[in-house]
Amino acid sequence: MPTLKQENGSIYYRVKGEGIPLIFIHPPMLTSANFYYQAEELSGICKVIRFDIRGHGRSSTSKRPITYPLIVEDMRQLLDHLGIEKAYVCGYSTGGSIALEFLLTYPERSYGGIIVSAMPEVNDLYLKQRIAMAIKLANTKSFPLLSLAIAWGNADTTAIFRKMHKESLYGHALNIQQYYRYSMGYNCTERLAAIDLPVLLVYGEKDRSFHSYARLLHKNLPDNQLIFLEKEKHQIPTKAAGKLNNAIRTFIQWQSNRENGEAGIII
Repeated sequence: MPTLKQENGSIYYRVKGEGIPLIFIHPPMLTSANFYYQAEELSGICKVIRFDIRGHGRSSTSKRPITYPLIVEDMRQLLDHLGIEKAYVCGYSTGGSIALEFLLTYPERSYGGIIVSAMPEVNDLYLKQRIAMAIKLANTKSFPLLSLAIAWGNADTTAIFRKMHKESLYGHALNIQQYYRYSMGYNCTERLAAIDLPVLLVYGEKDRSFHSYARLLHKNLPDNQLIFLEKEKHQIPTKAAGKLNNAIRTFIQWQSNRENGEAGIII
C-alpha cells in the first residue's frame, strides 16, 4: 500500500498514468475512492494522483486538528515525495476550498485548478445547516449512519457505493468532524484576486443552491472558465463523470496549447 510516511503517521495515496500531474481532493467522510472514474478515464493523458486526507480512509488518524493549511502542507509533501514540481489541483465540494487554499499558498507548485461543486466560503443558511448536521453525526455512535448516507448519495452504482462506503468506514470520527468544522468558518473570497492561475469551475445545472458560489468564484477569480453541466446535480465526479472528465481533458489541453502559443483545442 503506497504511503507517505510522516512523523506521526502516514498518508495513503494512489498514482495512475503518465503525463501532466493532476491531484484530487475529496470532501469530509469520503475518500480517494470518490475519484475512481477520473483515475480510470484521465490516466491516459495525466498522472492522476489521489490521496486520503488525514483521518480519512486508509490514511492515519491525525493527532493535529484537521485544517486546510495542514492538508495543503500534506499535499506539498506528497508532491515532493513523488518528485513532482507542479500539478493541476482538483477539489470536489469542500475539497474545492482546499484546492483554492493550495493555489493561494503554493502558486508556484500548480499549473491551475479545477473546482467542482465547491465554495470559497459558507454563506447560506441551507449549507450551514447541512454542515452542522454532519458535525453532529460525525461521532462514534452515528459515524456508520453518516458514512452510509454520504456514500449512497454520491454513488452511481452498487459497486461504487460498496467501495466508497467500505473506504469511508476506515476514517476517524473526530478528524472528520474537525474537517467539517473548519469548512464552516473558512473564507478565502477576499483573496481570490491573488490567484493568478487558470481555474476551471464546474457545477451542476440542477445544483441551484451552489450557483451563488459559482457566480462568486467566477466574479472574483482573474482567469477562470465557468461550466454548468446540463441536467446534473452536486455529485459530479461520480454521477456526471464522463462530462466532468471531458471538461477537465479539454481544459488541460487548452491550457497546454495556450502556453505553447497554439490556437486550437485538441479533444
